[in-house]
Amino acid sequence: MRDTSDAPPRARGARLGWLDALRGVAALVVVYEHALNPLYPELREVTGPWFDAGMYGVMVFFLVSGYVIPASLERRGSVPEFWIGRLFRLYPLWAVVVAAALLLAVTGIDAPHIWLTDRPASAILGHLTMLQDLLNVPNVINVLWTLSYEMAFYLLVTALYLARVHLRSAEIACGFGVLAVAAGGILPSVLLSRGAGATLATTLAVIALAGCGLAGALSSRAALRRAGAVALALVTLGLIAVNGRIPAWQSLTILATMFAGTALYRAKAGQIGWPRALALAGSVPVAAVAAGGWHSPGFPWSWAIAVVAAWATFAAGMLLAERRMPAVWAWLGMVSYSVYLLHPILLEIVDGLLPDPASIAWPYRLGLGVVVLAVLLGCSALTYRLVEAPAQRAGRRLAAAARSGGAGPGRPLKDGGRVPG
Repeated sequence: MRDTSDAPPRARGARLGWLDALRGVAALVVVYEHALNPLYPELREVTGPWFDAGMYGVMVFFLVSGYVIPASLERRGSVPEFWIGRLFRLYPLWAVVVAAALLLAVTGIDAPHIWLTDRPASAILGHLTMLQDLLNVPNVINVLWTLSYEMAFYLLVTALYLARVHLRSAEIACGFGVLAVAAGGILPSVLLSRGAGATLATTLAVIALAGCGLAGALSSRAALRRAGAVALALVTLGLIAVNGRIPAWQSLTILATMFAGTALYRAKAGQIGWPRALALAGSVPVAAVAAGGWHSPGFPWSWAIAVVAAWATFAAGMLLAERRMPAVWAWLGMVSYSVYLLHPILLEIVDGLLPDPASIAWPYRLGLGVVVLAVLLGCSALTYRLVEAPAQRAGRRLAAAARSGGAGPGRPLKDGGRVPG
């Protein structure tokens, strides 16, 4: 079974091979980045100052998400169905991997973060929202930080859809890019979550506000949907602007990148003109590089090159969109979520086995890297088959039940929820 929940509606239910290829490339590059410390620290010393491979990989992921996620919502025409799909897509594997990380902590392979014992309520609640990186809650697994931005994007996409301004993606992308350059260096980080009590209070407030916003979004009453849209937008923008763990200019750049991906989708789908999409969305990588140069000490070459390379990769994917991609890349894209979440677990085990990797000869470490990659791909195939695919099928069944339930909240919006044209 292939997940079709993210696919734009060129052919309903069909996956686009070039997007799968991009997901596969991004996942493998992120694995490479995280394998440097436990296996090849010498490479990081050489390449690190010039190229941030991890940021390159996640920027490609963000562009892909921006391209497909709003299309997924608009294709369904139903906010409840969209969220059912998202929850069943993300949380089942997330739960398995978080449990695996806790198992490493219990067995002593990896030390548990002090928050798990000193601030368990904040740690648990923050992770359950998937917004933990915007709540100053340390990530149980390092890669989970990107899911916070994915979740923030879903909330904003929902708000814009309900407010019927979702077709303004190009202008929104440009706006976030301009804000990253103009104000990214003066907006504070972790403004609301400084201290144990403040973190818990902020987390509870976000849960309450976002919960009320989603409840309004699922309502059949137009006034409540509009109020829900406002609540979702305010809480998400507030976290992004003043409470992220990373600097505000980076947070704003990430959102600009995702909405730029949406603008490119809209141009491809004929919803907006290419000149408008290229002029506005094309300003985003320029703004990203400018924000990094303006707000970081010294010029961050590794950031700039990663951003440009990610955009070049996405552009190449779009140019090759009509070509048939090799089956291996389609498969890698299909299991990329498993690859992305599972690889830190395997690398933590490797890190525990190799306290000083530089003292081991290169041929042995290269061989170990091949073994780790093979094990990772095998485990990813299993988790996709046993966790991801069944969960997605269950989500589709639940969404279908909600859709056929008559006047319940699973029905599409009646007053303008669908994409015009």
